[in-house]
Amino acid sequence: MSSHHIVREKQEPALLILSLEGFDYENLGQILEWSPTVIVMQEIYELADSLAFKIDAVITRDPHFNTQEDTRLIITDIDPVEDAFKFLIGEHYSAVNVIASEFLLKDYALFVDYIDIVVFVAEKKIFPVRSGFSKWQPAGEQIKFLHEVHDLHTRGLKKLEDHVYETEKDGFYVLQFDQEFTFIAESI
Repeated sequence: MSSHHIVREKQEPALLILSLEGFDYENLGQILEWSPTVIVMQEIYELADSLAFKIDAVITRDPHFNTQEDTRLIITDIDPVEDAFKFLIGEHYSAVNVIASEFLLKDYALFVDYIDIVVFVAEKKIFPVRSGFSKWQPAGEQIKFLHEVHDLHTRGLKKLEDHVYETEKDGFYVLQFDQEFTFIAESI
């Protein structure tokens, strides 16, 4: 017996592609498996189009940019990432996966309360967590904090160096800290 899933629009995280530099296309295939809404930067539109997946929107400064049929334009004037997030939130998306060549906290911090964010940079998966966060991981997995964390207490992790921890054994690790959220990185 096979299982069939009906994917409702906006049920799956949208996919915002800022850059494909250094990103493994096999991982891209897994992200695209559930046919998310795909938004790309104008600079990589041709590359993304050549990969033969449907592009739903392009972030551009050019209101006359030529795209696939039925592709929306998200016009940006100052901050393309901010404009993409405003679009997604305005369209009532609850989550977004972002593929980028680097992680800049300023691009995501303002939106943590409005949309679930996962950022993929090379071989890392980056996401915000709140105090009390726990997750099951196998032994030996590294967890990296991407900015200073106030009054950090961990369970199930051992410190390797500043901002870098490792799971001690198979099981849950727990994070407690005194700030609204922090971003962590795991290996994909």
